[in-house]
Amino acid sequence: MSENGPLDNMLAQMEQAREYVDIDDGIYERLKSPERTLSVSLPVRMDDGSVEVFDAYRCQFDSARGPFKGGIRYHPTVSEEEVSALAGWMTWKTALVDLPFGGAKGGIVCEPKDLSDNEIEQLTRRYTEGIRRMIGPETDIPAPDMNTDERTMAWIMDTYSVYQGYAVPEVVTGKPPEIGGTEGRVEATGRGVSIITEETFEYFDTNVEDADVAIQGFGNVGSVTADLLDERGANVVAVSDVTGAIYDPDGLDIEAVQAYAESNAGRLEGYDAEAITNDDLLTLDVDALIPAAIEDVITVDVAERLEADVVVEAANGPTTFDAAQVLKERGVPVVPDILANAGGVIVSYLEWVQNSQQYSWDVEEVNRDLRQRLTSAFDEMLGAYEARDIPTLRTAAYTIALERSADAHEYRGLFP
Repeated sequence: MSENGPLDNMLAQMEQAREYVDIDDGIYERLKSPERTLSVSLPVRMDDGSVEVFDAYRCQFDSARGPFKGGIRYHPTVSEEEVSALAGWMTWKTALVDLPFGGAKGGIVCEPKDLSDNEIEQLTRRYTEGIRRMIGPETDIPAPDMNTDERTMAWIMDTYSVYQGYAVPEVVTGKPPEIGGTEGRVEATGRGVSIITEETFEYFDTNVEDADVAIQGFGNVGSVTADLLDERGANVVAVSDVTGAIYDPDGLDIEAVQAYAESNAGRLEGYDAEAITNDDLLTLDVDALIPAAIEDVITVDVAERLEADVVVEAANGPTTFDAAQVLKERGVPVVPDILANAGGVIVSYLEWVQNSQQYSWDVEEVNRDLRQRLTSAFDEMLGAYEARDIPTLRTAAYTIALERSADAHEYRGLFP
């Protein structure tokens, strides 16, 4: 079996849902390709006085349902193919949870750990200048992603605002609350994953209390998910980062793990628990496996050995297409990324709405809206899955997303 790249995976996922959706062939062809992708070169003066040039991208996939929406990531593996796939996934995600957005994604090829704060700021501002003709509150609204955060969004907002001549907080989401961000945005993706995991347990008659959970990745999403599931009584038996995984069959003390990571440059290495490999974590016998790091970690080899009762995809594209077929054949349900990690874009939408009307909500209202939208989308996915006799939850989610996107294209027509 071959393992494909993220764009091939995304297109194959679309194709699987095609037979369950009545879409005009011309519209379906339009949905398979991005509207535009920009490649930019970013010269940056480094702290030692030298100039280094970084490659970067912004892909705008589909805008039939509204302005483009999608994060910006800083990582050595960023490529045009990757941002195209991620922009496509954002398109299906926003459609599935019924937000008035299309999908986009951006990224810079870099290793943030090797850059100073000053170099990252210069890189961010140079990138913003490079893509500023593409972005805007009514056209394309970026957000944080891998290795970017509130501070990064503040720099983007400031750079864009300087060119406009006035403050434009609604050009990005995921900002600090002091400049228009919304309380609850930082935790939103992890909170959403925990909500969907609880809903999944309920659907499969598993009690969240005392359920064993393994989480691959302990960044923002993984750590928040671990914390919230731990609060609900689940046993988070394993978590991991790039240095490896830690394991306790009785459940880790998540609060202690978080405190250790914060004191250890964000790393789990050296924590007083049994050390296992990331591969070991992915194949633990648990009630739920939550991959919360990068794409393509569940390969065919992992899928054949995976022992979790269900997989909840907190990362974007963590399961390769071929691995997903193995899991289907083995009867292991997978809650797809376009639903499981949609909490971030939902609260980004709420932040954008608040910025647009210049009125803010408290965190309780934000979290209440987040839960309502996610559980509604979960129920819609299950409804399609059961009523149409669709083989997997992922395909059921795609049928809803493709239908909504195709309907928007149908109503808008083709200009000229």
